[in-house]
Amino acid sequence: MAFRIGTASADITPSLSTNPYMAGYGSTDGGREATSSSPFEPLYARAILIWEDAHPHIIISLDVLALPRAMHQRIRDRIIDLTSWSSSDILIQATHTHNGPALIDTLHPFMAYGLADLGLVRSYSADLEDTIVNLAQEALDADETAVTFDYKVSTQNFSANRVGLPYTETAVPILVARRGNGTPAAVIFSYGCHPISAGLRTLFDGDFAAGACNYIENRNPNCFAMFVQGPAGDQDPGGVRSWQLRDQHGDALGATVHSNMQSAGRALSGPMVTRYQEVQLPLDITPTAGNLAAVRASYVARLANPNGQPQWYQRHAQVMIGRIDSNSIETAVPSPFQVWKFNGSPQLKIAMIGGELVSGYAAYFRSRNGGNNGIIVGGYANESCCYIPSNEFFPPFMPLGSYEGGWEPDFPGIAGGSMTVYGHLAHFKAGTNGVETTLVNAMNALLA
Repeated sequence: MAFRIGTASADITPSLSTNPYMAGYGSTDGGREATSSSPFEPLYARAILIWEDAHPHIIISLDVLALPRAMHQRIRDRIIDLTSWSSSDILIQATHTHNGPALIDTLHPFMAYGLADLGLVRSYSADLEDTIVNLAQEALDADETAVTFDYKVSTQNFSANRVGLPYTETAVPILVARRGNGTPAAVIFSYGCHPISAGLRTLFDGDFAAGACNYIENRNPNCFAMFVQGPAGDQDPGGVRSWQLRDQHGDALGATVHSNMQSAGRALSGPMVTRYQEVQLPLDITPTAGNLAAVRASYVARLANPNGQPQWYQRHAQVMIGRIDSNSIETAVPSPFQVWKFNGSPQLKIAMIGGELVSGYAAYFRSRNGGNNGIIVGGYANESCCYIPSNEFFPPFMPLGSYEGGWEPDFPGIAGGSMTVYGHLAHFKAGTNGVETTLVNAMNALLA
């Protein structure tokens, strides 16, 4: 199997007139707005098209917080129509920058930010859809470079488990596409860490992930760099949030990748195998009239804000009461699961899950698939529905509630924490038939 690549990128930074609203931190009311049309650094959509003989596969990375389900579904359908490929050949991922633009649905603009007029958010989101589809076409039409692929894993240590679990992301997977003379034509690299080194700002920016791409491209002429977010749901960067810390972490990650690119890792070969499946992750909700009445009563009680929660809890409660009254009840959350394999010997597997994947899952899948050398694990893929917690985020492990688990001890039977900004009626089901078992079984089947 012979490989070729084509690349394309597009600036997706909004101006103040097209969409000033920023995503990533809940707002008391009315949303956080950028203060300038000039970003700290531009936001980009990046695409790498991998041709295996005559068959294309594409990875698209976006400097946004999360790609909403409705947008992802439309984009995927449109990209499928561009050429002869299957849905599994198309992988889209958000870097999860917290200083990117607000989009429709995720995080829910009204619940998370208090935005009532969504005109600019909707128009920008529609333009972004077109940009991503056009980017895929540009990558298909781009000049092709014959390459070989090699892989190695390095380390970084600025990420830490923010809830005290024994999983800390250190792995930096590095996948390099090289020309015949050995020079890098493109690099895809990953790290599991929330890109919030800059903290809450009023300038658009892709945080350390964008900084690392710039560092690599500035030191490797004619090399295209792409960051793919790892299992960052419970991983935060250490240090005091600032632009300086953002640059420090970007340079540190970029330097790690750059130095490792200078010599080839282990060679990868085809055939490439791709798989895609939408998995229904079960919510802890019983849709009987009696239970829904109790759930509704809990949300009515939350409207009075007896525990002094941020205002997005009340906005969430308001919307959930409306959903119950209109019988719009969800009992599961769909999440796209995707696997790519370089199926030569030895294999490299790439396992991607939609949503904010916590790091314990990565530890599990690495233990079953040859460690960091055998598998790359990431979240935020294709669409970001919510946090994807493991059983460790529910009782008896965390009896006092958890943001990532989406529940609170005062109202344990309804959504709390992260589920209030992602806009779901309930938290995930825990235990033997819950979210963890469903996820593990589905991904193990795809990886087999």
